[in-house]
Amino acid sequence: MASIKDVAAEAGVSVATVSRVLNDHPSVSEDARTRVLAAVQTLGYRPNAVARSLRTDQTRTLGLVISDVLNPYFTELARSVEEEARALGYSVIIGNADERPDLQDHHVRTLLDRRIDGLLVSPTDGGSPGMLDAAREGTPMVFVDRWIPGVDVPVVRADGRAAVRDLVAHLHGLGHRKLAIIAGPAATTTGSERVEAFREALAEYGIPLPDVYIGQGDFQAESGRRVTEGFLDLPEPPEVVFAADNLMALGALDAIRARGLRVPEDIALAAFDDIPWFVHTDPPITAIAQPTGELGRAAVRALIDRIEGRPPRSVTLPAHLVVRRSCGEPAPLPHSPVTNRSKS
Repeated sequence: MASIKDVAAEAGVSVATVSRVLNDHPSVSEDARTRVLAAVQTLGYRPNAVARSLRTDQTRTLGLVISDVLNPYFTELARSVEEEARALGYSVIIGNADERPDLQDHHVRTLLDRRIDGLLVSPTDGGSPGMLDAAREGTPMVFVDRWIPGVDVPVVRADGRAAVRDLVAHLHGLGHRKLAIIAGPAATTTGSERVEAFREALAEYGIPLPDVYIGQGDFQAESGRRVTEGFLDLPEPPEVVFAADNLMALGALDAIRARGLRVPEDIALAAFDDIPWFVHTDPPITAIAQPTGELGRAAVRALIDRIEGRPPRSVTLPAHLVVRRSCGEPAPLPHSPVTNRSKS
């Protein structure tokens, strides 16, 4: 493996000049810069990132702690974070908290030990001691998707309230009056916010939300299955089950089918957090879509602003309703062939 001395010899310059070129120092002639970069390319030289970080106090590395890597929403979010960071000259190390505060703290400690420049976190279960300590100690940090009220950290998230209102209006227009929700953990902001948005939207139409129509889930498929089984056992089951995330919606679909019931003929199903394969289920699932890629990119930019000393700012983007056929929507009419008949 080539060393910095090999690069200096190949380019015919000093080691100090090579170092200045690699650190983008302005006091280098264009001729020397060109020769050094050509030598780096020829020899396949890779600077030692750890050694460089000790000199510059930066590693050009970001940490991302997500709530559940098996959730397609967070998988897409992680991809957009990695792509944006790479485009801006940063690498990303990802930790999966698996909706567990202890694992969240483990990943936060590990990432800080590796001297990351900043941290993106989707807090699980209302936060965890280590993550909260890191935020209060001034670690450059941005909350993405979820947040913790009272903690002074910029937040990049989607606002789903308008989309939930649109969903309830859509369901009301289809004639549904008995609507239930599989809620996420109450300790998370997304869990509590989606229930409140649903309750408020129902109230606009004079539709109550009785306690038996609120099932407590945990943003994972098994809880969606369990809660839906409870709904189906009620003397008056709901006409619609609204799952507050995509995995719980898939669990709900499993429970409905296990009873030999049909969607939407026997019970309708809608979800928060649209995912690509909802279009491939039978029927395709009506869902609220978040601008996941935009959220990931905006979170990276907000974090780099904090790292580089610019004023941080929170970002809120709108979610939107995607209407398909899982709530009793009419099937789309087949396209008629277009004919061109000339008059004789």
